[in-house]
Amino acid sequence: MSKHRILIVEDDADIQQLVSYNLIKAGYNVTCADTGEEALQILENESIDAMLLDLMLPGQDGMEICSAVRATEKTCALPIIMLTAKGEEDDVVSGLEYGADDYVTKPFSPRVLLARIEAVLRRKSGRQLEDQGDEKDGIFLHSMEIHPGRHEVRIEGVKIHLTITEFTILTLLASRPGWVFSRQQIIDHVRGYDYMITPRAVDVQIFGLRKKLGQAGSYIETVRGIGYRIKE
Repeated sequence: MSKHRILIVEDDADIQQLVSYNLIKAGYNVTCADTGEEALQILENESIDAMLLDLMLPGQDGMEICSAVRATEKTCALPIIMLTAKGEEDDVVSGLEYGADDYVTKPFSPRVLLARIEAVLRRKSGRQLEDQGDEKDGIFLHSMEIHPGRHEVRIEGVKIHLTITEFTILTLLASRPGWVFSRQQIIDHVRGYDYMITPRAVDVQIFGLRKKLGQAGSYIETVRGIGYRIKE
């Protein structure tokens, strides 16, 4: 039985109770917060493995909380799944742009939500297991050092903070320099074959990745009509 601790940030008591019930039944430890400010306090004082974050919250909204989590050293790589009643593409893209790793639109199936949680935790655990391997397993390309096990990227020795999704995309591209990956290949690699996400959302992730990489971001090339590659 899983003992991962999940933080649910949701101001609707009924939804909070429903999600908590299903997660506890599935074997997770659960902590709840009614506001984003309360969630940030919990993250500061407790060990959390993943967060379910409602988009519409009193006070600071989900986008602001997501940005704050990504800007903090301790939580910058925390898996975040957005919960939102908004299903439009622009809202989904905005959530991903602010650093969410995944999203579920309300109303949602508890089984789908549990599958999404398991997926982000598997990616996180996979990176921790990889860290037990040799240091030679790192990828050294241009001015970048990419260490999959540590979920760490350094450019000329300076550590760059990436979300799980951004890091996964960068690792995929860097694993085969010069190779063109289609948007669908990137979606399949990052999310799984049953994940419904638009190509535009991939573009947003690439945009954010380039921005964080600074000058090194120019090594990620757009191949018009196909997808992306990283220069050899």
